Amino acid sequence: MRHPAPDPALAVEYLTGRRDPEPLLRHAAALRDEGHGRTITFSKKVFIPVTTLCRDRCTYCTFAKPPGAGGAYLEPEEVLAVATAGEQAGCTEALLTLGDRPEDRWPQARSFLEAHDARSTIDYVRQMSELIIAETGLFPHANPGVMTREALRMLRPTNVSMGMMLENVSERLTEPGMPHYGSPDKLPAVRLETLRAAGAEQVPFTTGVLVGIGETAAEIVDSLVALLELHRRYGGIQEIIVQNFRAKADTPMRHQAEPSTRYTATVAAVARWLFGPSANVQVPPNLTEHFEVYLDAGINDWGGVSPITIDWVNPERPWPHLDELRARTESAGYRLRPRLPVYPEFIDPRWIDPGLFGRVRNAAERLAA
Repeated sequence: MRHPAPDPALAVEYLTGRRDPEPLLRHAAALRDEGHGRTITFSKKVFIPVTTLCRDRCTYCTFAKPPGAGGAYLEPEEVLAVATAGEQAGCTEALLTLGDRPEDRWPQARSFLEAHDARSTIDYVRQMSELIIAETGLFPHANPGVMTREALRMLRPTNVSMGMMLENVSERLTEPGMPHYGSPDKLPAVRLETLRAAGAEQVPFTTGVLVGIGETAAEIVDSLVALLELHRRYGGIQEIIVQNFRAKADTPMRHQAEPSTRYTATVAAVARWLFGPSANVQVPPNLTEHFEVYLDAGINDWGGVSPITIDWVNPERPWPHLDELRARTESAGYRLRPRLPVYPEFIDPRWIDPGLFGRVRNAAERLAA
């Protein structure tokens, strides 16, 4: 019997256990096969933490640190050293991750930026992106958090894609005692505006939901529907990430219950159901021990995986070795293939800056050979 058309209310029932999710999981896997066959992709990357300073105070985060306790910027030579090592290891992506607008909170951030002739942290990301493009064969993929249209235009000539997790559209999560309280860049309206700006500026954009931080099933579905509406309007969401929360010992949320693998898989299946066969749906492989279970939930991508750098957002969770990733993917009956940080369907003059397009197209052809 054919599975019903995507229905947000029915999706909530699957997530709350009022309906058995098994039929949805099977349907999501069939949709993935329809759109992508039995091929699962990943991006071979290096993770470059441009700065671990941030103005936000998310209660589950260990990436952001204050000055004197690990919060700092990487110098240009440090950025280039990581990128060069990545190129030597066969990587194609330089993931540039950082905290939101640290100069608005920390005088040390303002001093660093002034010393490096940068008007803002985003401007420093532009400098580092230009350095990577000029000196290596890697392609920058910036995740600077909230961005204006001006910031997106500034980064587009050197970044083949960009990203920012929506996390959730619930205003409730920003209230006192909740994980996003005191974090102005986690306000849903602000993050949705960044996603709209990326669509308007024709930037291939990676986004997604964070599962297990205190949201309800309905709030997860609302978040996915909000992303779907933006994608229908602009067409620029290149990938939906379903990221499962992992509690960290040195955070206020260290005792928060983590979502089960089954629940995370059901969220991934809901994402596939809502977005359809051609969408790219990812669950990070380093956040679940038996990560291949997500293949049965309709995902088609493992995201960025690094052979040489840690996951700075989840440093306690190492990525699987690439040989292990391939073996476990193939043992489940799929083919593993590398991709660039921009998906093949976005390698088009509409989405890629003219100064990068030829280089990107050539690199994609080499990967496909």
